Amino acid sequence: MESELKDLNPKSHQPDPIDDGSSAKDDRPLLKPDAAAAVIPPPPVSAATIEELEKKFAAYVRSDVYGTMGCGELPWTEKLLLGIAFFTLLPVRVAVVMTIMVVYYLVCRVCTMCLAPNREDGAGQEDYAHMRGWRRAVIVRAGKFFSRAILFVLGFYWINETHQFNDQAECKDISEEPERPGVIVSNHVSYLDILYHMSSSFPSFVAKRSVARLPIVGLISKCLGCVYVQRESKSSDFKGVSGIVNERIREAHQDKSAPMMMLFPEGTTTNGDFILPFKTGAFLAKAPVLPVILRYPYQRFSPAWDTISGVRHVILLFCQFVNYLEVTWLPIYYPSQQEKDDPKLYADNVRRLMASEGNLTMSDIGLAEKRIYHAALNGNNRLPTVLHRKDE
Repeated sequence: MESELKDLNPKSHQPDPIDDGSSAKDDRPLLKPDAAAAVIPPPPVSAATIEELEKKFAAYVRSDVYGTMGCGELPWTEKLLLGIAFFTLLPVRVAVVMTIMVVYYLVCRVCTMCLAPNREDGAGQEDYAHMRGWRRAVIVRAGKFFSRAILFVLGFYWINETHQFNDQAECKDISEEPERPGVIVSNHVSYLDILYHMSSSFPSFVAKRSVARLPIVGLISKCLGCVYVQRESKSSDFKGVSGIVNERIREAHQDKSAPMMMLFPEGTTTNGDFILPFKTGAFLAKAPVLPVILRYPYQRFSPAWDTISGVRHVILLFCQFVNYLEVTWLPIYYPSQQEKDDPKLYADNVRRLMASEGNLTMSDIGLAEKRIYHAALNGNNRLPTVLHRKDE
């Protein structure tokens, strides 16, 4: 999720004026300091341009009461509800969620006491997901319980789950036990997706290496068996994340006691009405996949994390009295030989199935277009914000 937080930060799109990655000397003439020309604000983006971008990048457009970037003009009734929730519901939920996380951290600390983490030589990976016995059982059961408890505290009192049967099993011998999927693939709408999947199947995720060093969350991620991405290292001693993920998928497919992998093949979040092109990482292992479709119906604030800052999203989510989540578990998808030979075909077919079953619109845009849309919105909203503060 840290990568998403970086994407949603307007400053992350601006080049670093100090270190641009070039060792060449800058021979441009020095500019004399001029108070009038020291700072040149970017030209505002017109409303017509924003409207055109919304049509082109519809997968990231917010349509809830709070509007674009969660900064829209609210009716007085919504302001009243938001004010009441901010001073009553928000602090209570923050305190309870933090308490739950600390308690689960202590559970993980006790279960991993005097136990060395599993390490992959040369891969920079370590986890506690491969432990056996009572320790693993306690971590998994407590993790599922506390994840669901956090969702309950955040207003997800009921989660509507639908499980579909596997029609592809008819072509297999009835006497044979169905193959275990190696990975769960899901559309990506919000950081809340992680909490739901933790509460349902407690799988392993892909995370940045820095997550492992975070307080509280770091140990929990190791107990989940997260695969860490070492982006800052280009050393050949480190395995590519794709190779490690493929090994984990094959292991989960062949060993029922191994942790299941959970991947979001879109690579970023949408507003929940669209499904983006799939990356092939989850399909390279040629193992069966378990598709899951997540929907967040809403009336006021959309839990989708699309074009809104992380802090604002958390505050507005915590201030919403009731939230809703609908989950559709599709049948296990067994790839054909042609799909095994062509991971891109495999990924596209699973994506089309999820779009059809989840009534999702297929879009061909990706993270690059999301950044363009964010940059345009930030440039368009900077001037009105300044003027509004001056008026106050």
